[in-house]
Parts: sequence; structure tokens; C-alpha cells
Amino acid sequence: MPPTPNPLPLQIPTSWDVVVVGAGPAGALAAHGLARRGVRVLLVEQRLFPRWKVCGACLSPQALAALEAAGLAELVAAQGGHALRRLQLGVSGLVSPIALGSGQALSRARLDQALLEAAEAAGARVLTGTRALLGPAVAGVAPLREVVLQHGNARLRVDAKVVLIAAGLTHRCLEGAPEISTNIEPHSRVGAGCVLPADAAGLPLGVLQMAVGRGGYVGLVRVEGGEINLACAFDRVLLRSSGGAAGACQTILAEAGFGPLPPLDDAAWQLTAALSRRTRPLSGHRLLLLGDAAGYVEPFTGEGMGWALTSSLAALPLVLRGLEHWDGAIETEWRRLHHRWVTRRQTFCRALALVLRQPGASWALHRVVGTLPSLTSSMIELLRRPALPCTTN
Repeated sequence: MPPTPNPLPLQIPTSWDVVVVGAGPAGALAAHGLARRGVRVLLVEQRLFPRWKVCGACLSPQALAALEAAGLAELVAAQGGHALRRLQLGVSGLVSPIALGSGQALSRARLDQALLEAAEAAGARVLTGTRALLGPAVAGVAPLREVVLQHGNARLRVDAKVVLIAAGLTHRCLEGAPEISTNIEPHSRVGAGCVLPADAAGLPLGVLQMAVGRGGYVGLVRVEGGEINLACAFDRVLLRSSGGAAGACQTILAEAGFGPLPPLDDAAWQLTAALSRRTRPLSGHRLLLLGDAAGYVEPFTGEGMGWALTSSLAALPLVLRGLEHWDGAIETEWRRLHHRWVTRRQTFCRALALVLRQPGASWALHRVVGTLPSLTSSMIELLRRPALPCTTN
């Protein structure tokens, strides 16, 4: 019989309605929505906040609509976010301005901290700097799901009626659930990013700059305070041949038609795990996977944030239903809802990523964008048009 773990330094109850693992946008918004409805929620995050994260720092119309539906319409503006009005798209040496009807820019450090604080203000209990590991189902009169929490050398077992996993790409919290597996897609790119100082020249406020190359793409946008957030997706071959993320970035910028950035070798680069991946199944006994933990595709203009926030809204009615009575129909329904509201919306990015790897595709995109910028703008806005699930349950 395993030893009983010691309690965490911070004493907390050991029984909860819902435990949410991961306090990024998907997890924090889910905790916020549940707490607002009177649910006893524990939100657990391994990292300490605020923290910087590799991300494009762009909130699409879908993401903004999800925040508004959650009662957080003013959150982005209150944190210093600003409107994105134009996309500068560089392909095969041609840079084309494309109008963006809507969108906001806000750093992930500021956004994630604000969402966590909103969840806490709504009544969720928050633990940061604490690792969570999914445990087995707990038999009894009211079956529960176990989660083991670790803070330093201290460990504590808690149980919940429902567990939500929103722990990002690698979601190591599922190591104890071998029935759930993640498959990295062939030729998946690696994410990379850094922040440049506010005095770095060459990028106006309100402009999203996107450079598309044969070995990946680079996105730049100014965030609150004037700093430039830089997020990239690189083929591993390009990373090796360019000597790292800084060299790969300069290579793609030049190929796309942009001038070089100030020296990037001194920037604090971070790399991610492989981006495009599929996780199956997306649900289990008293368990749902949200956000990046449910699978990911290389995004282009802020779609990733929209997918994460939408998945939280879509899950709320099922979680509330599961608190009353859990059955296999909830697990099946979550897979269907996730496909409808997230997976299908990822199809365009998945297809575009594949097309841009084909010979001649960059030239074709170059011709379309350069000769028909208004049509390109209309297509982008059509793809970014928000659609939200019902959360009135």
C-alpha cells in the first residue's frame, strides 16, 4: 500500500466538485465559468504566474467573442490590449498590406494573469507552483476522480466529481492515464518565441506582421508597453541549418521580403514541443480534455487562443450535467462537441500548413495576395468570423 502523502504547505479541502489542471486561457476560463455558477472549483497550475509563454499574443474575433460570452468583455482593454487593424503578409519577397476588421493584441503574461485573477475573484481556489497528476477513479456511493498534488516534497490527494485537463501541449499530468495518448503529426513544426524591447524599430502599433517562408513562418506584433512579441513555427531542418531560432527567424524574414530585425542572438528565446498533434480520446471517466491538451494545429493569426477559449465554453454544460450524474454519454458528447467547435475550425490551418510545404504553393499565394488584397482580406475575415456554443445550461 503506498504511503499516505503529506499535506501541502497550504492547507486545502481534499474534496471538490471540479479540479481544473492548467491555468492557461482554457483552464482559467473554465474555472471562472464554473465558479460563477456556484461550483466548488480548484484550479491547479504547475508554473508560477505571471509568466511569459511562446504565443502570437493575438486575440482573434473568436477569442474576443468567447471572452464576451463569459462576461469578460472588458478584460483585454483593461490590461492594455489594443486593436489590430492591418496584417502585413510577406510571401516570396512580396509584402502586402491586408485590412483586418477586428482583433486585439495582448501579451500572454498579462492575459493569463488576468484570467487567473478573474477565476479567483469568481470563487475558484487557485494553486500555482503545484504539479498535478491524474489518479484513478475512486469507488464509492458517489464515484469520484482522484488527483495527486505535489508542491515541493509535499504531496496531497484530492478528489473531484469532474476533472478538466487543460495543461497544454505535453500535459504530463496524464502520465498515470495510459489510455490517453498523443500522436505528433509527421513534419510537425516547433514553436519558438522571444520579446524585443520597445525601442526596436520597424513595426507600427496595431499591425500584425507575418512572414511566410519555406521552412516556417514568423509573426510579430507590438503588445502593451510597446514591446514586440515574436512568435514562430520552424521546421527542425531549418533550425539546425540556421544555427538556432535567431538565424531561422532572419532567414524567413529575408525570404518573405522583410528587412532584418535587430540582433536576435541576445534575445531570451524559448522553444516549444512539436506543435501539430492529436490526442485521443478526449474524455474518460469523469474527465474532459480542453484547449491545447486536446490537440493542436499550427495557427496563423491568433486562432489558437480562439480554439482554447471556445473549448472551455463548450464544456461547461457537460461539466454541470456531470456533477449531477456522470455517464458514458457525456464522454461521447464531448468528443462530438469538440469536433464541432474546435477540430473543424482547425481544418483551415491544418490544410494551409500542408499546402505551404508544397512546391509552387508559396508562389501561388504570392500572386493571390499581391493582385487581390481586398479578396484576401475578405477571406481572412470570413475564416475569423466568430461562432460560439450555447452555455446556458
